[in-house]
Amino acid sequence: MTRVTDAETPRLASKRGLFARAWRQLPFFAWLIVLWMLLWGQWTWLAFLTGLVAAVVVTRIFRLPPAELSGRLNPWWGLVFVVQFFVALVRGSLIVAWQTLDLRRQPGSAMIAVPLATDDDLIMTHTAVTASLIPGSIILETDRDRRILYLHVIGVHSDEDVEEHREYIREWEARIVRAVGSRDQLQAVKAAASARREADRAARIAGGAE
Repeated sequence: MTRVTDAETPRLASKRGLFARAWRQLPFFAWLIVLWMLLWGQWTWLAFLTGLVAAVVVTRIFRLPPAELSGRLNPWWGLVFVVQFFVALVRGSLIVAWQTLDLRRQPGSAMIAVPLATDDDLIMTHTAVTASLIPGSIILETDRDRRILYLHVIGVHSDEDVEEHREYIREWEARIVRAVGSRDQLQAVKAAASARREADRAARIAGGAE
């Protein structure tokens, strides 16, 4: 039986830590390759190899802060997110087209701030990208410290429309967290949604009392 000495223990721990970090970064590394192939519109071995080189350059030469993934992936919620995203893409395109062709009234627009429930960089980035890809809204700015996304949206005519758009973006954040977020992030999203429901209930009760 092979014995591990005290001198070898830190070395083994270091190797295990390196392997764990590499394993956590693997989905991000693979996504860079897929993104490269999508940009070139080619699904060939040449595109894969050049994408592999580009991913190595991006992750090793440009020393940006590491993007730490949660290590959790829910395939079901990932599939739900993809399906709902494509449905929202088609729906948003039809709505924007109708707003453009409807000469009876202007579609209306507004710049809104959307506080998020999580403070993770990747979740915030995914939420911002999703909101920008769906026609009808685009990200203007992100406030990392306060966890706020600032968007320009069209189809706004009242305060109720603004709140509806805010809730719409928060729902996308929740879908992303269910798919790839950590358990702590999932609890934060649920707690934020519960707090908003309680605040809405209290506002309705106060309004009825008046």
